[in-house]
Amino acid sequence: MPSKAITLFLLFLKICLFSTTSALNQEGLSLLTWLSTFNSSSSAAYFSSWNPSDRTPCKWDYIKCTDNEFVSEITISSIYLPTTFPAQVLSFNFLEVLVLSNGNLTGEIPSSVGNASSLIVLDLSSNNLMGIIPAEVGKLSVLQQLSLDSNNLQGEIPKEIGNCTQLQQLELFDNQLVGKIPIEIGQLTDLEIFRAGGNLGIHGEIPTQLSNCTRLSFLGLADTGITGPIPPTLGALKNLKTVFVYTANLTGYIPLELGNCSSLENLFIYQNQISGEIPREIGFLKNLRRLLLWQNDLRGMIPGALGNCSGLTTIDLSLNSLTGEIPPSFQNLATLEGLLLSDNHITGVIPPFLGNFSNLRQLGLDNNNISGEIPSNIGLLKELTLFFAWQNQLQGKLPNELANCQKLQDLDLSNNALTGPVPRSLFNLRNLTKLLLISNQLSGKIPADIGNCSSLTRLRLGSNMLDGEIPSEIGMLGNLRFLELSENQFTGKIPPDIGNCKQLEMVDLHGNKLQGVIPLSFVSLLQVNVLDLSMNQISGNIPESMGNLTSLNKLVLSGNKISGSIPRSLGRCKNLQLLDVSSNSLSGSIPEEIGDLQELDILLNLSANCLTGPIPESFSNFSKLDNMDISHNMLVGSLQVLSNLDNLVSLNVSYNNFSGSIPNTKFFQDLPNATFAGNKKLCFTKSKCHSTEDIHRRKSVRNLTILVVIIVIIASIIVTAGTIFYSRARETMLEKSDEEKNFNGISPHFKSSTSQ
Repeated sequence: MPSKAITLFLLFLKICLFSTTSALNQEGLSLLTWLSTFNSSSSAAYFSSWNPSDRTPCKWDYIKCTDNEFVSEITISSIYLPTTFPAQVLSFNFLEVLVLSNGNLTGEIPSSVGNASSLIVLDLSSNNLMGIIPAEVGKLSVLQQLSLDSNNLQGEIPKEIGNCTQLQQLELFDNQLVGKIPIEIGQLTDLEIFRAGGNLGIHGEIPTQLSNCTRLSFLGLADTGITGPIPPTLGALKNLKTVFVYTANLTGYIPLELGNCSSLENLFIYQNQISGEIPREIGFLKNLRRLLLWQNDLRGMIPGALGNCSGLTTIDLSLNSLTGEIPPSFQNLATLEGLLLSDNHITGVIPPFLGNFSNLRQLGLDNNNISGEIPSNIGLLKELTLFFAWQNQLQGKLPNELANCQKLQDLDLSNNALTGPVPRSLFNLRNLTKLLLISNQLSGKIPADIGNCSSLTRLRLGSNMLDGEIPSEIGMLGNLRFLELSENQFTGKIPPDIGNCKQLEMVDLHGNKLQGVIPLSFVSLLQVNVLDLSMNQISGNIPESMGNLTSLNKLVLSGNKISGSIPRSLGRCKNLQLLDVSSNSLSGSIPEEIGDLQELDILLNLSANCLTGPIPESFSNFSKLDNMDISHNMLVGSLQVLSNLDNLVSLNVSYNNFSGSIPNTKFFQDLPNATFAGNKKLCFTKSKCHSTEDIHRRKSVRNLTILVVIIVIIASIIVTAGTIFYSRARETMLEKSDEEKNFNGISPHFKSSTSQ
C-alpha cells in the first residue's frame, strides 16, 4: 500500500478513535477530515496545533469561536492548500468569516455554500477554483464581503447576487467570467466596492442601475469588453472615489455629470474609444488626484478649468487629438507629479511656470507642435526623472540648467531644431540612463566628460552636425546598451575602447567620416545585435573574429574601403537577418559558410565588390530570404542554385559573368531585364540557350574548316612558289656557269682538277 494511502488510513482511524474516546466536537472532527485530504503535504506542518485530543477547535490556529465555543471564523491565508474547498464547514451554523485565500485551492465552489446562512465574509481569492459562481450565493442574506477574485471561475455573474442586500464588497476580478453585468447589482444599496475587471468575456453596457448604489466608492471594470457610454447617472454617486474602466470598449462622451461626483479622486478611463471634448465640469472635482484619459479620441482644447483641481498629482491625456496650448491655469497645480500630454496637436511654448512644480517627476510633451525654446527654469525640477519633448518644433540651445535635475533618468529631445553643443554639464547626471537627441542641428564635439555618466544605457545622438573624434571615454560606460552616433561628421578612428562596453546591443556609427580599421576589440561585444559602420572611410579587412558575435542580427559595413576576403567565420553568426557588405573592395570567392546563415530574411547584399567564382551551392538554403543583391562583381557560373528560393521578393545579379539559362520559375521569368544586365553569356530560355549553343558550335566548326582550308591554300601557294623559285634559280646558275666557261676558254674538267 502506498505511504500516502497508509497515512490517510491511519489518520482516518485516529479520527474515528477520538470520535468515540475523546470529547472533540463535530466541528473539530469536520476540520480534521478536511485536513486529512492534504495531511501528507508539507503544508500540514502549519496545522500542528490542530490537536484531536482537544475538546473544541477554538484554540487551534486560524480558528475563532463564539462565546459558546462554536466556530465563527476560519482564516487561512497564503498557505499552500493542495486540496478542494472544505464543504464540511458549510454546516457550521455560527460561521461568519471564511477566508481561504492565496492557497491554491482547486475544484468548484459547491452550491451548498448557500447553507452557510450566517456568513458575513466569504473570501476565496487567489486560488485555482473553477466552475461557476453558484446562484445559491444569493441566499447569503447577511453577507457583506464576497471576494472571489483571481481564480478561474467561468460563466456569468449570477443575478441572485442582488439578493445579498447587505453586501458592501464584491470582488470578482481576474477570472474568466462572461456575459453582462446583471442589473440586479443596483439592489445592493450598501455596496461600496464593485470590482469585476480582468474578465475579457464581460460585455454590454454599464447598467444605469448602479447609480442606486449610493455608497459606491470603487468601480472597477478594467480589461473587460464593456461597451457603450459612461452612464450620466453615475453623477449621482457622491461617495465615488475611484473609477477604473480602462482598456475596454467605452464609446460616447465623458458625461459632464461626472463633475457632480464630489468625492472622486481617481478617474482612469484610458484606452477606450471615448470621443468629444473633456468637459469643463471636471474642474469641479476638488478632490481629484489622478486623471488618466490617454489613448481615446478626445478633441478640442484642454479645459482651463482643470487648473481648479489643485490636488491633482497626475494628468495623462496622451494619444488623443487635443489642440491649443497648455492652459495658463495649470500654474495652480503645485502638487503635480506627472504631466503627460504626448501625441496630441498641442501648440504654443513650454510654459516657464512648469519650473515651479517642485514635485514633478514626469514631463511628457513629445509628438506635438510645441515651439520656442526649452525654458531654463526646467532646471528647478529637482524631482524630475523623465523629460520627453521629442518630435516638436523646439529651437535654441539645450539649457545648461538641465544638469541641475540630478534625478533625471530619461531625456529625449529628438526630432526638433535644437542647435549648439551638447552641454558638458549634462554628463554629470549620475542617474541618467537614456540620452536621446536624434535629428537636431547640434554641433561641436562630444565632451570627454561623457565618461562620468556611468549609468547611461542609451546614447543616441544621430543625425546632427557633431564633429571631431569619438571620445575614447565612451568605453567607460559599462552599462551602455545602445550607441548611435550616425549621420554626423565624426572623423578619426573608431576608438577600440568601445569594446569595453560589453553590454552593447546596438552600435550605429554609419554616415560619418571615420577612418582606420574595424577595432579587434569589438570581439568582446558578445551581446550586440546591430552593428552598422556603413558609409564611412573604413579600410582594412573584416576581422575573422567577427564570427564570434553570434548575437548579431544585422551587420552593415557597406560604402567603405574594406578589402580582403569575406571571412568564413561569419557563417557562425547564425542569428543574422541582414548582411550588407556592398560597395567595398572585397575580393576572392564567396565563402560556402555564408549559406549557413539560414535566418537571413531581410537582405543579403554583396554587390559592388570584386568577388569571383561561382555562387556557393549553400545559397540554396536561404529559404527565408526576401532580398539578394550580388550585382557588380566578377562572379561566374550558373544561377540554377537560386532556383528554389521561393521567398525572394527582389534579386539583382547584374554585371557579372554568369552563363547558362536563368532558372525556369515564375519569379525569375517575371524579373526585369535589368536584373540580368551585363551578363553576356546568360540566356533567358533553354531553347534559345540551346539554339545559341548550336549556332556557336556550327560557327566554330565552319570557322575551323575555313581556317584549315586557308592554311592548306597558303601552304600550297608557298610550296608552289618555292618550287618555282628553286627551279628558276637553278636554271640561272647553270646559264651563268656555261657563260663563264665560254668566256675563259677553259673546260670545266680542267678547272675542277686544278682546284682540287
